[in-house]
Amino acid sequence: MDEDFACFLAEFGPAIDRRDVPPSTIARYRGKLPDQLLAYWDEYGWCGYADGLFWTVDPQEYEPALEAWIGDTPFMEQDAYHVIARSAFGKLYLWGEETGDTLSIFAPASTCFASPPDNDIDRDFEMRLFFGGMSRKGIDVEGLFAPALQHLGRPAHDEMYGFVPALALGGALTLSNLRKVKAVEHLVLLAQLAPLDVTVM
Repeated sequence: MDEDFACFLAEFGPAIDRRDVPPSTIARYRGKLPDQLLAYWDEYGWCGYADGLFWTVDPQEYEPALEAWIGDTPFMEQDAYHVIARSAFGKLYLWGEETGDTLSIFAPASTCFASPPDNDIDRDFEMRLFFGGMSRKGIDVEGLFAPALQHLGRPAHDEMYGFVPALALGGALTLSNLRKVKAVEHLVLLAQLAPLDVTVM
């Protein structure tokens, strides 16, 4: 285990709800995603961390959400993106085949965070930094995860905490408005409620 992933595990704890990644899937993404990520998939599978606050995911399962959010944007003309991880609240972490870790989407607020690619960095090293730089505080939303976990229970690998009504429809950023919902379906729904607001980092 490299020291970056060791730091990630120290922060996020042991994995939950592990799903093994088929060799055929690893072969499908060879050359599209960094070998470092494929090595993590092979060793740890797709799973949740920190009681479901953060999830590594099957990019194929999230293609409908990816298409719903950026399918009609210039981003799709710039690179081929894949969803490699998500948060319990619907933040999507995208990886560009050529540009790496340059795009993320916080679906509840219809916000996209874009940063220029670093073409001088090794993509495998960049993937290590992606995990090594994660923090629970940076993923949590207004400190709502712990009370949501207690109130709603742990989300499964295909579930997330969604605001109902959605923030785009005037819903409030409060525990009482959180529900456990199917992740991909809810993310696709949110994409239809408000235009994507792009913030350049």
